[in-house]
Amino acid sequence: MPSAILFHSCRIGYLLLLGLLTLWWLVLDNSQYSLLFSLIGLLPLLLPLKGIWQGQPYTYAWASFILCLYLLQSLTLLYTTPDAFWFALIETALLLSLITGFSFYARIRGRELDLGLKKPN
Repeated sequence: MPSAILFHSCRIGYLLLLGLLTLWWLVLDNSQYSLLFSLIGLLPLLLPLKGIWQGQPYTYAWASFILCLYLLQSLTLLYTTPDAFWFALIETALLLSLITGFSFYARIRGRELDLGLKKPN
């Protein structure tokens, strides 16, 4: 798969995830958490925004680790909260596809740019 297709699909998926979590935490979730706490929950997802938008392979690689934290949250929500089952299922599927896509994009684009560890002579 060419890196351009992965780049655009990962970027669209990232924006979908950002929109989904923003909608859920700020509008649809009727929990006891404050607006400030919900915004703090979204903050780690915003850290790699610039690098993802620019297509930096290194950013895609480390952003996958951030997405793993959100995956843990979505799996916990899927298991413990029957009311949010469909939201958690969609979030989990989106996160799994993004983690996979980010990893493949970082690898393919890194090879195109000849980045990575160099073997000593």
